[in-house]
Amino acid sequence: MRPAQDNQGSFLGRISIRRNQFVDVNNEQEQEDLELFQRHIADRFTELLSPPPQQQPPSDEANTVAPVAATEQIMSVTWLRKLMDVFLCCEAEFKAILLMGRDPTQISKPPFDRLVPEMLDRSIKALDICTAVVNGIDSVRHYQRLAEIAVSALEQRPLGDGNVRRARRALANLVVALSLEDKENTSGGGGGGGNKTTERSWSFGRRSGGSSASKGGATIGQLKSSSWAVGRNWSAAKQIHAMTGNLNPPRGNEAAGLPQPMFIMSTVMVFVMWVLTAAVPCQERSGLANHLPVPPKHLSWAQSLIGIHEKIGDEWKKKEKKGSAGLMEEMTRMEKLGHSLIEFADAFHYPAEKEASESAAAQVAEMAEICRRMEEELVPLQQQIREVFHRIVRSRAEILEVLEQAGKLSAPVV
Repeated sequence: MRPAQDNQGSFLGRISIRRNQFVDVNNEQEQEDLELFQRHIADRFTELLSPPPQQQPPSDEANTVAPVAATEQIMSVTWLRKLMDVFLCCEAEFKAILLMGRDPTQISKPPFDRLVPEMLDRSIKALDICTAVVNGIDSVRHYQRLAEIAVSALEQRPLGDGNVRRARRALANLVVALSLEDKENTSGGGGGGGNKTTERSWSFGRRSGGSSASKGGATIGQLKSSSWAVGRNWSAAKQIHAMTGNLNPPRGNEAAGLPQPMFIMSTVMVFVMWVLTAAVPCQERSGLANHLPVPPKHLSWAQSLIGIHEKIGDEWKKKEKKGSAGLMEEMTRMEKLGHSLIEFADAFHYPAEKEASESAAAQVAEMAEICRRMEEELVPLQQQIREVFHRIVRSRAEILEVLEQAGKLSAPVV
């Protein structure tokens, strides 16, 4: 993500210099900034749509360990981490366009008196989704531990009946957890532990409450009930649907002004939250695939988002059990390997046949590689989602502060 970050730095720097020198921003200059913002959106998501090509093993080595390049695949943990970086870069640029050096009263007038509150409401819903996704990643780490138990047992040499039975129990639990429907798997760690997670709150939210409250005042306090924990009746699918309820592209003169980047950033936020809920086990995702309106195809910045949406949608439709644990690439591979290794365990007789043993060993090695990647990437992914959470909270507080300033400036002098 280095090129995107470099672009972001030069972009923000130019806006800062320009608006510090000229409070009344020239319309042509602002239009240039808007076009550059759209170009950066398109470039970043195009990079996500076309990750580095993965090296395919020869046909006679189909059961060998998956190459490292496969970690770049859409919906892999590595790819999701890049998605978080993209969102943070886009959000920083958008906030610069919306706030940096701008007259506060400008975003308090029509149509912004409608658009800004809608955007702030969307941000509250995004915080709920961040909470649910972090809880869901805890579930994924539970799946990882089950897989590690199976790998440890099946790596023993010589491989005996006891090792195979131990591995089969872990694999059976893994497969069941990965195939539970959402209503049974309410973002818990599979195996019936779901309800505990739905009542859990993020500890990082409380730690940050003191410093944030000093800037956002009551605003941050209002986030407590809706953003630190999700209730039993909370639904990821309904939350995404609610975020899209009033998300419409600007028309007429608004299409060339500030409403355009507001629509773009809102679309990006909804899209990123939709991807996270599709990838990670989340509470009640029934119908999630139908809750993301596709941006108009004629918009240049939207092409890569549409492409990613179509790819993820295709994968979702391939799964007949649409309530499965999630579309994260590592979990999909775990499920396939789990079924295959269970078949090996069911047919196992000591000593194992050479061909069956070699095939199983290759699959165990692939499972071990997946566990290794998860061990390295899942915690950093959680940390990035925490950063997204806090960035949204801070940005919301800053926008509300500007609106408060606008209210004071426009108030009649007594």
